[in-house]
Amino acid sequence: MATTSLPLTTKELTTDQEVRWCPGCGDYSILAQMKTALTTVGVPREKLAFVSGIGCSSRFPYYMNTFGFHTIHGRAPTFATGLRLANPDLQVWVVTGDGDGLSIGGNHLVHALRRNVDIKVLLFNNEIYGLTKGQYSPASRMGTPSKTSPGGSFETPVRPLSLALAAEATFVARTVDVDVQHLRATLQKAAAHKGSAFVEIYQNCVIFNDDVYKYATDKAVKADNLLYLEHGKPMIFGKDKNKGIRLNGLKPEVVTIGKDCQVDDLLTHDEKSDDATLAYLLSRFAHDPRSANSFPEPVGVFRSVRKPTYEEQLDGRIKTATDKKGPGKIEDLFKAEDVWTVS
Repeated sequence: MATTSLPLTTKELTTDQEVRWCPGCGDYSILAQMKTALTTVGVPREKLAFVSGIGCSSRFPYYMNTFGFHTIHGRAPTFATGLRLANPDLQVWVVTGDGDGLSIGGNHLVHALRRNVDIKVLLFNNEIYGLTKGQYSPASRMGTPSKTSPGGSFETPVRPLSLALAAEATFVARTVDVDVQHLRATLQKAAAHKGSAFVEIYQNCVIFNDDVYKYATDKAVKADNLLYLEHGKPMIFGKDKNKGIRLNGLKPEVVTIGKDCQVDDLLTHDEKSDDATLAYLLSRFAHDPRSANSFPEPVGVFRSVRKPTYEEQLDGRIKTATDKKGPGKIEDLFKAEDVWTVS
């Protein structure tokens, strides 16, 4: 790959491959905003790599004019970990879906996040299997009709952000495919983070699960259904900015500002807290169209903390061993005896 000068342009990041997703797929928006975001992060093209598994989202590396790896089902975080450790100069992105990342890849995802490997994981969540033609996924809501659940899914869905926070990911965020400015800003924040970054992107599958996020994308109602998180700011939402989130003991509740309480009584967002309790609480909020007092679904950065990365700790361990025993030779390792007696 030829080197490039900074800043990058979206044209430099565009390949000659025909982009082949269904017309109206949310992936087009994510691809466009990813290219735009990368023009601002200050990383040259030859130091960018995209790794994917299997699924509609996993075509992503073909459409980014960077290094790319289209790997196997669910194992993208594992490939990305090895790539990052072998070449720490690379900025490594993982592109996965709710099927690829939360089913066969759930184990690999959890351990990459808990190790705090400096990779950026984008999980496109359309709550359905798209590439394999519309089966329900680990993220499908209860009652979702599909080819494998014609009577509606009765399985409890995985909540991706709750999973990432439980795995102690140091950066956790959510955004929406068609909210382009918010999407772009979230990708830029993930790029700037040092450590494991996990971004859930609400992504519409126009063929098999169309409008599952209409409550979060329809301009007529989304202000009442989304809570935009801002660090250090009170949690206010609503079309008239007159609703908020307050804690009543350990229980969150939706309140009307000026009627139930004042702004100072509202919960303040703190994405920098080392304690992930608040972030986890927010990850449990879910829009319920049957309830007049439904919680809004938060979007934005839930958690962003700095902790030693896996690479930093591994480098430290290697340095300690080298200082103590010298650089060593691979031949000595091969010839070394490892003998034990079984009686």
